[in-house]
Amino acid sequence: MNIPDTYLIDASIYVFKSYYSNQDYTSINGESINAVYGFTRFLTQFIHQTKATHIACAFDESLGTSYRNEIYPEYKANRDPAPDDLKRQFKLCQQVAQVMGIATYCDGYYEADDIIGTLANHHHDLGHTNHIITADKDLAQLIQGENDTWWNYGKAAAFNRQMVYEKFGVYPNQIADFLALTGDSVDNIPGVPGVGAKSAAYLLNHFKTLEEIIERHHEVSYLSFRGAKSCQKKIANNIDKARLAKKLTNIVLDVPLDSFNLSRKPLDENRIHKLFDYLKFGPLLRRKILELKNI
Repeated sequence: MNIPDTYLIDASIYVFKSYYSNQDYTSINGESINAVYGFTRFLTQFIHQTKATHIACAFDESLGTSYRNEIYPEYKANRDPAPDDLKRQFKLCQQVAQVMGIATYCDGYYEADDIIGTLANHHHDLGHTNHIITADKDLAQLIQGENDTWWNYGKAAAFNRQMVYEKFGVYPNQIADFLALTGDSVDNIPGVPGVGAKSAAYLLNHFKTLEEIIERHHEVSYLSFRGAKSCQKKIANNIDKARLAKKLTNIVLDVPLDSFNLSRKPLDENRIHKLFDYLKFGPLLRRKILELKNI
């Protein structure tokens, strides 16, 4: 049986990118839709290029409400609140994905990362090859199968397991531990102060896991890398902080989802034209979307 590849899109990244990089486009009501226009073009181009038949878009519902904020209130507290205009366009982007027949997910308690992780884990168990479409390195931890990829679409080639190792110095299953050590400034996760990427990679290549590093931290000072003695003290003094960081960097694989069906649904031309009339999308973009019926 031919098992199709699945394409799991971290949609919020491409909405943000479109919002801040596109020129102004407006709807029939004169409201800005620059993010919606760019996101629609991205989705259309992506499906034309990949011929994806099993695809999902996961959106972050909001900042400051996920279970990670219950664990660590400062999680992502360094980010400015999304403008109301962008929040409105997020909803429209979800509608675009839906009328294009794409499975669309969001949750107020779990993040898009966790939704993608759950979908990836489920489909891996069914024998699918997963392609994780994102620019966030934390999602590289979801690469499990031999042909799975982490793909910063439009910026770089798709990375397989070995290429992830070559880029970060650790394998995908070590990414959460790596970020727990180094911290992640994007998400305001402190990690172990003073432990950088090279030291973290060295430690994980030697000990394999964060927990093993913690359990055997007294051995770190005897390792042959620069600053090993001071690194040992940093770890010893920040064990609780490292374990907390691991809870934040680890992606959930069992989010309760209503459906795991990622088959692209038939296009509803009436809904497409009704939505695109409101968005004032021109004939060229509509034609490219309607061509998806043949893919």
